[in-house]
Amino acid sequence: MARNLVPGAGGPHNVPVTVLIDPPLVPSRGRMWSHLASDTSYDELHAFAGALGVPPRAFERDHYDVPAELYDAAVAAGALPVSSRVLVRRLIDSGLRRRKRTQPRG
Repeated sequence: MARNLVPGAGGPHNVPVTVLIDPPLVPSRGRMWSHLASDTSYDELHAFAGALGVPPRAFERDHYDVPAELYDAAVAAGALPVSSRVLVRRLIDSGLRRRKRTQPRG
């Protein structure tokens, strides 16, 4: 499992993170969007997203929706760029994938 090092908040120490980001390929609301996820913990993901300035309302089940404008900043902060397929596979393998609930057909 790849782990990146990013500067720790409030100090010069490096903190290991495994935060993944896929390319901004999802169009919505006039913008392109990426998904930011962690295959280690939701706590790690929330801390990373907060440090990037991503609002909590952008969290959806197991990932954050991140606008294309923040993609480069996320990678510079230590997010590992991966394909959408790899991101989903890593979430599933880690047990952190939360699928959408489907509505029963009536």
